[in-house]
Amino acid sequence: MPTFDVVSQVDMQEVRNAVDQAAREVETRFDFRATSSSIELSGHELALRSATEDRLKAVLQVLEEKLVRRKVSLKALDYGKLEEAAKGTVRQTVTLKAGINADQSRAINKFIKENGPKGVSSSNQGDQVRVTAKKRDDLQATITALREHDFGIPLQFENFRD
Repeated sequence: MPTFDVVSQVDMQEVRNAVDQAAREVETRFDFRATSSSIELSGHELALRSATEDRLKAVLQVLEEKLVRRKVSLKALDYGKLEEAAKGTVRQTVTLKAGINADQSRAINKFIKENGPKGVSSSNQGDQVRVTAKKRDDLQATITALREHDFGIPLQFENFRD
């Protein structure tokens, strides 16, 4: 029976490369001089700091550009609120979302049952969803339908087996 898995993952190496590129650009650009702007990655969290709220938004824009160029979906970013920091500076924490939580997997299962071709079933497998069907064409139609719908997280499709 043909199957595939729906997962939500972030390539941390690409994120690391994008953060390094963005940090280098922030250090060298003229409009960021004397603003003490920085980007730091620790685990699945990004810490953004700058002198003003406008400069922080510009730092975030530079980071997003680098992530998009490296094919990291912006849906994987969970933006924290702007916080006042010491000496009149501002900071923001951006968390990387990876994995499919229980609510999202229920939404995916419900979507597949309602919109998928007849004979397609799905089940939760930890932080992923396994989809099975009798025909390969039904699975491909399900993948197309899932790509067109927005679940708020980046979806990848793995382990496609006949």
